[in-house]
Amino acid sequence: MVSGDLTTWLLDSDPALRWQVERDLVGAPPEVWRATRAEVATEGFGARLLALQDPDGQWAGGAFFPAPAPDAPKEEGQPWTATTWTLNSLREWGLDAAVPRGRRTVELLEENCRWEYEELPYWGGEVDCCINSWTVSNGLWLGADVTGVVDWFVEHRLPDGGWNCEWVEGSTRSSFHSTLNALKALLDHEIATGGTEATRAARRSGEEYLLRRDLLRRLSTGEPVGPWVNRFAYPMRWAYNALNATDYFRRATAFDGTAPDPRIADAVDLVRAARLPDGTWLQGEVQPGRIWFEVDVPAGEPSKWLTLHGTRVLTWWDAAAG
Repeated sequence: MVSGDLTTWLLDSDPALRWQVERDLVGAPPEVWRATRAEVATEGFGARLLALQDPDGQWAGGAFFPAPAPDAPKEEGQPWTATTWTLNSLREWGLDAAVPRGRRTVELLEENCRWEYEELPYWGGEVDCCINSWTVSNGLWLGADVTGVVDWFVEHRLPDGGWNCEWVEGSTRSSFHSTLNALKALLDHEIATGGTEATRAARRSGEEYLLRRDLLRRLSTGEPVGPWVNRFAYPMRWAYNALNATDYFRRATAFDGTAPDPRIADAVDLVRAARLPDGTWLQGEVQPGRIWFEVDVPAGEPSKWLTLHGTRVLTWWDAAAG
């Protein structure tokens, strides 16, 4: 699946990406990829983000949005520099949780960080499914008590089996985006704690919501749910697409010890169709907004991050197919 040239190209990368290539694509011994993973705290992207942490434990002075600057011009898009987005990156890049714990990040955020929605305490979550998803995943990673937010997902599952961030506006139909993000949190909770009967049932329900739609289609018409299903870009952030969804099911089946559901096949085909003959995937249009620094290439260029994710998905799928 991975040629020598492609492997060399992928390994010539930041430690945040390189250790995953070593573990998932190269099959390097644990002592090798763990040593590379430890470098996330001291080199490259991870070290740069750690250096940007404020003394009060936050990044950019806010929970989901940066602290407003007086007389700052209006920005295009969502700023991606605040605490939640930064923690998401550090967690996804494999930073050892002992590093932010050693900085008392959990305690400092408990003391100083409040959601922009009604000034709610940081580790208690708020009303947005995606925000609560990241609160659960980051809290589990860092050792914060996020039990109440996990229970929130059980209580706010919609009748069709998934979730929608617009439930507060009265929506009763689930969203692909919200459901996938909720599933990631429930899977992380189950991996970390074993889950409960209620949380396990909620995860199965959310997975079935997506599987009934082949990860791609409207249940009512069979038409594509949106043009974004085959738009791949890194960082993925909150956005749903076939690559993001199939990568979730790759993780879930590995944890569950089960074979891939055949209803995933069409989504995998979309991922495969986007692969170039040299084995790479091109970067798409990244969501606009302020960032700390670039972590991938401009749109239209071969992306190491997307190539890692895409190759990992196809390797998993093809191995299961024999």
